[in-house]
Amino acid sequence: MHGLAIDWTERMHDTTMCKVSAAILAATMLATAGCSFSLGQAPGVSGSLPGTSGSSLDALLRRGAIQHIVVIVQENRSVDNLFKGFPGANTVASGKNQQGKTIVLRPVSLTAPYDLSHLHVAWISDYDHGKMDGFSAERMACIHKRRCPSRKVASYGYVPRSEIEPYWEMAEQYTFADNMFQTNQGPSFPAHQYLISGTSTIRNLSDLKASGNATGPQHQGRQGGCNSLPGATVSTIDRRGLEGPHVFPCFDRDSIMNLMNVRTVTWHYYQEFGGSGAWHAVDAVVPIWQGPSYPNVIWPSAQVLKDIRTHKLPDVTFVTPSAAESDHAKATNGSGPSWVASIVNAIGESSYWDHTAIIVTWDDWGGWYDHVAPKVYNSYELGFRVPMIVISPYAKQRHVSHVAYEFGSILKSIEETFVLPSLGTTDVRSNDLSDCFNFHAKPRPFKRIHAERSAQYFERLPISYESPDDDE
Repeated sequence: MHGLAIDWTERMHDTTMCKVSAAILAATMLATAGCSFSLGQAPGVSGSLPGTSGSSLDALLRRGAIQHIVVIVQENRSVDNLFKGFPGANTVASGKNQQGKTIVLRPVSLTAPYDLSHLHVAWISDYDHGKMDGFSAERMACIHKRRCPSRKVASYGYVPRSEIEPYWEMAEQYTFADNMFQTNQGPSFPAHQYLISGTSTIRNLSDLKASGNATGPQHQGRQGGCNSLPGATVSTIDRRGLEGPHVFPCFDRDSIMNLMNVRTVTWHYYQEFGGSGAWHAVDAVVPIWQGPSYPNVIWPSAQVLKDIRTHKLPDVTFVTPSAAESDHAKATNGSGPSWVASIVNAIGESSYWDHTAIIVTWDDWGGWYDHVAPKVYNSYELGFRVPMIVISPYAKQRHVSHVAYEFGSILKSIEETFVLPSLGTTDVRSNDLSDCFNFHAKPRPFKRIHAERSAQYFERLPISYESPDDDE
């Protein structure tokens, strides 16, 4: 596993290699001096840092402000859908369709009985060359047809605040980012690859990226990973935007976990069940799947609550939900806000709070309307906006960050905090999350997030094997 990371680094372009070498050199010098980085501080940066006041030297000498990063990944919501009307955020109350007609966003329950397409072809249609008016053509899967709206207006909905109050409470207390973009233009399986690797390429430096969800040879769901059924495949896309071959959903590629292993940074990845799945990102990365660090992949998801309580929180934690807790349309039972609040409360009421940053985000837009056109870098990047909440005793209070972020921003912040080299993927171009923090302020005491369901509720639940993300 370590050899793979080293070989890949050796194949980098000279300019990238110089940046990595400089970062390692700077980190070594600081370690010798007994110093550590705080979030958002890259080696060699001079002048004032975003999100702080004073000199960069001041910030670099600050010891151990953030020692734990917890990334909580929910499912399939856009900014306009989940946070319409949030104070200070860029949201709207209506959108346009392809006929130029104004469609008012209507309240749609988090547990509404329909799901919208979020495949790459749906993204292209929704985006419509930057006009953001193709949502009226979204395909829809409905459980109870009599309870579902016309597909022409189905995407134009928002979740009432009363159903997701814990999310609003977190966003109002801490920092809400209204310019967080899903990096990929497609569904969950590639999105989760981007969340740990900054890409969904099928191998390091490949021209082909996984672009859809994986399915079994007989269209079986719950696939994705090196443990998928024989004959399982996932679609790919090349840099020209052309469909490539369908490949087995198992990739010989680097990830943030590989970099952490080399640097002996501890990590856990929580997923609801063992085996293949669209949200089981690390199962699809060969060096993790076949390597000695795979025991860091833990299930069920609710085990994270016990591990926090028993003081087993590692340096970096990724948490994915069960279907019921996921916020995924047509699958969730509405418990997602309580699920996230239970993790936040567990950390906030523990000894970890003073040195932890919690990042809550959603993996893709889920087909829901959003009015902000993303910057398009290539045939598969960027996707639409998804919400992000940054929770920490150092997070800016009641702050809306308008800085442009993407999934690589999370990876970049992990790299900077734990003095890791760059993955050399989308983390390179991404802004870190420093605008969300003020490390010159005293750490704020935690205030419990109110939620309908408790941590005990989630810990008592049996493992759920439901897999809602089977779009082909």
